Amino acid sequence: MSAKVVAVAGATGVVGRKMIEVLEDRKFPVASIKLLASERSKGKTLRFCGEAIPVEVLSEDSFKGVDIALFSAGGATSKQFAPCAAKDGCVVVDNSSAWRMDPEVPLVVPEVNPGDIAKHKGIIANPNCSTIQMVVVLKPLHDAATVTRVVVSTYQAVSGAGSAALHELDENLRAVLNGEPFEPKVFPHPIAFNCIPQIPQSGAFTDNGYTSEEMKMVNETKKIMGDPNIRVTATTVRVPVHTGHSESVNVETKKKLSAEQAREILRKAPGVAVEDDPAQQRYPLAIYAANKYETFVGRIREDISHPSALDLWIVSDNLLKGAALNAVQIAEKLV
Repeated sequence: MSAKVVAVAGATGVVGRKMIEVLEDRKFPVASIKLLASERSKGKTLRFCGEAIPVEVLSEDSFKGVDIALFSAGGATSKQFAPCAAKDGCVVVDNSSAWRMDPEVPLVVPEVNPGDIAKHKGIIANPNCSTIQMVVVLKPLHDAATVTRVVVSTYQAVSGAGSAALHELDENLRAVLNGEPFEPKVFPHPIAFNCIPQIPQSGAFTDNGYTSEEMKMVNETKKIMGDPNIRVTATTVRVPVHTGHSESVNVETKKKLSAEQAREILRKAPGVAVEDDPAQQRYPLAIYAANKYETFVGRIREDISHPSALDLWIVSDNLLKGAALNAVQIAEKLV
């Protein structure tokens, strides 16, 4: 692979920092790197391959001479600056929701639909974190037996809401344990020792009663899998976990699969690790999936209420496969 000039927009955020780590860890062929953020981060430095790199202020002229830009700076920022980057000949891999459902923009999980990368016109969308880990597991089952319906409930880590949310969880836990009052600022309710069925934490609900996060899972799954006929329903819940999204997934298929057949299919699937030995209390856990690249699946069993359905428990690091790693994998395919 020839070395590329790479930019990371939103470099000082939780996901931006992970993108920098993953680029270094996977030895991505970086000729030089530009770290971009808002005016608030001016003067900061971040380390890449042992070198202190100054953070530059993101502007419309930031992408001249840049080959690939990884964006994790929010939807409004992406809408403003991604077209500027594409116009300058840079390929943008964007982690926000800004471009995901644009028919002109590929929405890519490399283990699922790598061929869609070639259709890009300068921008490629990184899917929602909870969608990514689910479709990595669904795709091999779909290829084998045709998935017809998916019912998913998520248990999503606080890190998915950013660094301020992580700080709020820690402060909330400390206050509860010390018997002190606590007023949440990031979340609509206290997150310590609690589950909140509202993601995102503000402006989340749509006219049909679903949250925007739930509708992302519905719509993105169909686009990534390339099958608009898959029926999807989702309930997304924020839980007091630092890192690692967990999902309970019920999958109906046209052709019946036994639990053992599903395990064998998933053992061979790229990016998937089967961890399924309930007798030995072995199943995926968020604390063990953290800082791992794989998507873990376990509790694989046949649905006793349906003749052709499976129940699965899927866990993945939402900052890695759910964001930074997936973006870097797309960049790897580009080069």
